[in-house]
Amino acid sequence: MTRQFFGTDGIRGRTNKGVMTAATAMRVGQAAGRHFLRGDHRHRVVIGKDTRLSGYMMESALVAGFTSVGMDVVMTGPLPTPAIALLTREMRADLGVMISASHNPFEDNGIKLFGPDGFKLSDDDEARIEALLETELELADAADIGRARRIDDARGRYIHAVKRSLPDDVRLDDLTIVVDCAHGAAYEATPSAIWELGAKIITLGVEPNGRNINDGVGSTSLDALKARVIAEGADIGIALDGDADRLIVVDEKGTAVDGDQIMALIGSQWAAQGRLRGGGVVATIMSNLGLERFLDAKGLSLIRTKVGDRYVLEAMKAGGYNVGGEQSGHMILLDHATTGDGTVAALQVLAALVKSGRPASEMLHLFDPVPQLLQNVRFESGDPLAAQAVKDAIAAGESDLGGSGRVVIRKSGTEPLIRVMAEGDDADLVKRVVHSICDAVRGAC
Repeated sequence: MTRQFFGTDGIRGRTNKGVMTAATAMRVGQAAGRHFLRGDHRHRVVIGKDTRLSGYMMESALVAGFTSVGMDVVMTGPLPTPAIALLTREMRADLGVMISASHNPFEDNGIKLFGPDGFKLSDDDEARIEALLETELELADAADIGRARRIDDARGRYIHAVKRSLPDDVRLDDLTIVVDCAHGAAYEATPSAIWELGAKIITLGVEPNGRNINDGVGSTSLDALKARVIAEGADIGIALDGDADRLIVVDEKGTAVDGDQIMALIGSQWAAQGRLRGGGVVATIMSNLGLERFLDAKGLSLIRTKVGDRYVLEAMKAGGYNVGGEQSGHMILLDHATTGDGTVAALQVLAALVKSGRPASEMLHLFDPVPQLLQNVRFESGDPLAAQAVKDAIAAGESDLGGSGRVVIRKSGTEPLIRVMAEGDDADLVKRVVHSICDAVRGAC
C-alpha cells in the first residue's frame, strides 16, 4: 500500500496544510486508538509535545480522537521525545504520542507514535493505522468515552531516568558546559539534569515562544553555541534539536563534533569496559568511511542501514547491538533508552571527558573523516535512477574510487530529490564523481 500519511519518522508536514491538520490529527487519534484497543483493561495513551505554537492545536485534536474511541489520555506538556517513549513503557500505556517535527522550523509539526514497549511502531502497525484512516471508525458509547488529564511529575521522572544513565562514580562538578536546547522540548529537563549532576551550566535556546524552535540555535545551527563556548571558556558545548533526540557536540575550541565521532567514542569506550554488545556499532550508509576504518582498527565492526533512525534501531534489535546512531546526531543507546536520546548520549560523552582528564578537542576527534561530498538534484517526475546514463555514471564513479571510497545514491523520503554522495581519500576525485553523477541525473530529468 502506498503511504499517504506515514514517512520514515511518523507523520510530518507544514501545519494546517496537507496531512498536518487538526482534522487529520483527530483521525490519527481515532485510528491509532482503535488499533491499540486490545484486551478488556482500561486503555491509556501518553501524549507529549515540543514547544511549537501548533502543538496546542494538535494536542487538543489528538485528545479528541483518542477519547472518542474510549482511550484515556495522559498529557505531559513539553518533554523530549525519549521521555515520552520512557513514560509510555513505565506507565504501562498502550500507546505513546510525541507531537514534534524534530529539527524542522516552527511552521512544521509531526506525530510520532510509540508502542507499549516504548519503541517506535513497526511498518506493519503504521500500515494498519493508515488503512484505518480510510474507514468509518467505530466510536465509543457515551459511557465509555475516555478521560483526559495532565500530570505534573513527568519531567521529574525523565530527569531521574537520565541521571541514572551516568555511571555511579562520575560527577560533573569540575565541568563548565554550554547547553543549547534549541528553544525546544528539553528546555527545562536537560539543563536541570546536568546541573543536578554538579556541572556549571550556561544555557542557550531555553526561552521558547512557540515560534523560535530551532531558529538560529540547536544541533542544526551551531554558530551561536560555538561562539558561546569560546566566550565563556567552557569545557564543552552540547546541542540538541527541537525534540531532543539528536546530539551534536562542540569542543572547547569551538569545533563541531558530529554523530560519527560520538559513536566512535561511545563504541570504543564501551568495548574497553566490556559493555559493548554485538561486537560493533550500527550506523547508516551516510556515516563516514573514517568511522568504519577506526572501528575496524579496534577489532569492531560497522553495520550500515538505510537512512533513518528506525532502520538503525531495527538492525540493533535484530543483531543484539546496544550502540547505534546517525552522523546527524541521533544516538540510540539501548542500555538506557528505546529511541534516540540526546541527553543520555551527552552524559556518556561527559562521563568520558571526566574520566579521561583530557580536553574535549583531543578526546572527541578520534579519526580524520574521509573527504565526503553530498549534493541534491531536484526532479519533477519519473525515476531518474532508472536511466541508463545515470546507471553508467554511477558505475564509472564506483570504478574510479575503487576500494578507497564509496558512492551512495538515494531518493529523499520527504522531497523530490536525488541525493548523491561520494567519499574517498582523494577529495578532488570525490568532487568529480559527484558532479558527474549529478549531471547525469539532471540530464535524465
